[in-house]
Amino acid sequence: MKGTQGGPPTKILIVDAHPILREGLAMCLRRESDMMVCGEADNTTDALKLVDESGPDVVVVDISLSGSSGLDLIKQLRGRDSAVKVLVYSTYDETVYAERAMDAGAYGYINKRSATNVVVHAIRTVRNGDVYLSRDMTKRLLRARVGAKSTVDHSRIEDLSSRELEVLQFIGHGLSTRAIATEMNLSVHTVDTYREKIKLKLQLADSPQLARYAVQWVLENE
Repeated sequence: MKGTQGGPPTKILIVDAHPILREGLAMCLRRESDMMVCGEADNTTDALKLVDESGPDVVVVDISLSGSSGLDLIKQLRGRDSAVKVLVYSTYDETVYAERAMDAGAYGYINKRSATNVVVHAIRTVRNGDVYLSRDMTKRLLRARVGAKSTVDHSRIEDLSSRELEVLQFIGHGLSTRAIATEMNLSVHTVDTYREKIKLKLQLADSPQLARYAVQWVLENE
């Protein structure tokens, strides 16, 4: 089994309190040649144990778990400084929970009513270090930030090179890493390197923070 770029498949841990839904999602994901379900859990304790044992690339987690909240699991994973990416997969209204999930450290939010191909796309997106939200939720967050107090430190922006600033601008417009690579005629690896340099220079902890910062910068400057 190979990934989309000929590398190893994306290892996915599914954390959901409902066994039928876990099994259904696992069955769908196993059809993808670049994905491998490495474990299933219904609570935070077992999920954390499986993260240590199986080393997933992506954890797909529901908001409601057995005896705990998916948001707590996300915060604990973030506190461990883990490289694992988290995608929230829930029936809860994204207008209520998506931003909370992102603030907790998730890389994306998708509703369980979404088509299988959309879920697969969301997993690939967060696996690559990009943020995934529905178009409606993205627009909602953008509108909410119009007129909001600036979070952009312009003195740090000046530390960015021209190429880094260009990447920041594309991120602010919602482009994925692969799309940015295409626009700039660069490799995905090179764009990833620029993203890491931008996060370091702007003192941003992760890709969700980078995305929010980039959106705010675009809104204030275009």
